Amino acid sequence: MISRSLLTCCFALTILAATLLPAAERPNVIMILTDDQGSIDANCYGAEDLVTPSLDRLAREGIRFTQFYAAAPVCSPSRAGFLTGRVPQRAGVPGNVSSHQGHAGMPAGQVTIAEMFHEAGYRTAHVGKWHLGYDAETMPNAQGFDYSFGHMGGCIDNYSHFFYWSGPNRHDLWRNGEEVFRDGQFFPDLMVHEATSFIGNGDERPFFMYWAINVPHYPLQGTEKWREVYKALPSPRDKYAAFVSTMDEKIGELLAYLDEQNLRENTIIVYQSDHGHSTEERTFGGGGNSGPYRGAKFSLYEGGIRVPAIVSWSGHLEANVVRDELATGCDWYPTLLDLCGIEPATHQLDGKSLVELLTSDAATSPHEVFHWELGNQWAVRKGNWKLIANPRDTSGSPEAQKIAGLPQRVLFDLSNDIGEQHNLVFQHADIARELEKLHDEWKAGLAK
Repeated sequence: MISRSLLTCCFALTILAATLLPAAERPNVIMILTDDQGSIDANCYGAEDLVTPSLDRLAREGIRFTQFYAAAPVCSPSRAGFLTGRVPQRAGVPGNVSSHQGHAGMPAGQVTIAEMFHEAGYRTAHVGKWHLGYDAETMPNAQGFDYSFGHMGGCIDNYSHFFYWSGPNRHDLWRNGEEVFRDGQFFPDLMVHEATSFIGNGDERPFFMYWAINVPHYPLQGTEKWREVYKALPSPRDKYAAFVSTMDEKIGELLAYLDEQNLRENTIIVYQSDHGHSTEERTFGGGGNSGPYRGAKFSLYEGGIRVPAIVSWSGHLEANVVRDELATGCDWYPTLLDLCGIEPATHQLDGKSLVELLTSDAATSPHEVFHWELGNQWAVRKGNWKLIANPRDTSGSPEAQKIAGLPQRVLFDLSNDIGEQHNLVFQHADIARELEKLHDEWKAGLAK
């Protein structure tokens, strides 16, 4: 007990000291957001058929969450929550934005975490996928990023860098708003090169980097090495697994670079998936694994929004720790400002700082209630109770596809039914009404 108290006090002093440090001595930050990675699709999350040593290393060296939620079950709104600390509706991104050049996305007036770090004296970079706007006012360089390399739409072929999913086919690879061509070069390799080049560019200021890895999102283009490793797995798990391990290998290359440059102990690394795995035809109907959770991408069942998430800061945060309390992708914004000693945002955030949760076994979730909304689906969680309206189950099984047979409201006690199989809306109508009222009030408050 004494050692725990001393550790908490020492960490509090570290945070206080950070507020007194000049910007050049503050920690670096890397925010890693993977794409369409299933709820348990890493060895450290229980996947027994995947090889993920880099993610497992982050878990050993950091804090792993078991009840971590994306802000939405699809790409753009989840990314908006990740970068603004606000629920997607407040961030102006209630659904996916266009992948066509010239279309706006997240409103330019939103204050991204990159803008906060830039103002605090950091150099900032975006590497990888954007999918938050494809015009001059909403591309990364206008949203707080000094440097940007990647694709602006929802996905690309990893070798041609073309978007093929709604015509006409179009090339989508950009550096600082200028189109660049890297024909035939594997995009995950390009991302590692760009990330390490940015880190090692000679600028002495601390860096903030948002690495939005477009993997394991379709197309499932794992390398030959990993295709061979997984050749005995059934399809589509074999293709998906090869891409997950390809992604893990690239994360490992970045970690190795930080080690070589003696930067690991002065770099905070956040890792999260943007939402659950895809069961779309484009990914052969599945491949990912939500484990005990129902649902997948596009669904507000747990499998669509409960995601793997880890934070690691060697020598500063505890290592090999698991936190079971509820936290969300919106929480990284205030948490990282706290950890780096940057003045908190003065505008309204929906995320809450997780610093107390990171430093104390006794801490509880900063969220009493949290809300999600996508189209006509919405969900609210309070404690262990979760109400979903107009539920959509994208699990992929024949039973799950009987969406028309689902009731308009479903209520679950997650403490006893993590698989969301037993609808208690009639047995506990009073709780369902309470949660619906909370959601109505939340919805009305978004306009304020």
